[in-house]
Amino acid sequence: MQTTTAEILALQRAAAATPALEPAVLRLEQTLAAMQHALCQDEAVALEHSAALLHKALLSAVSEFRRAALNGQVAPPLRQRLVLATGQVAAMRQALARATASLDRAIDVLMPQHAAQPLYDAHGAQARPGLGGLHA
Repeated sequence: MQTTTAEILALQRAAAATPALEPAVLRLEQTLAAMQHALCQDEAVALEHSAALLHKALLSAVSEFRRAALNGQVAPPLRQRLVLATGQVAAMRQALARATASLDRAIDVLMPQHAAQPLYDAHGAQARPGLGGLHA
């Protein structure tokens, strides 16, 4: 694909008109990479930190894109990078939702909320339902 001189100039004008847009997208990409690393390494503290930074980076990027869009000055490569970043966020959200659902199911199996069999107290006597295992 060849790029004409006019297209190159248009991209340069768009980039010059929105100087804060490139750093905002770069910050978003770097934060996503850090979050992905924390997820893969199972680092809870780093994941919490990355999630907070990601929230800020997303707000900043969306704000800068909104400002640039109002001026009609968003370069297609930057727009594509934001689309890719939001796709990564959606994929991470889905992966975390699946992992959470799986963990919830495992916890339900290990610690059921409602036992199928009547519960007994420490002395073997059947506990009365509704009294939290205490005898009346």
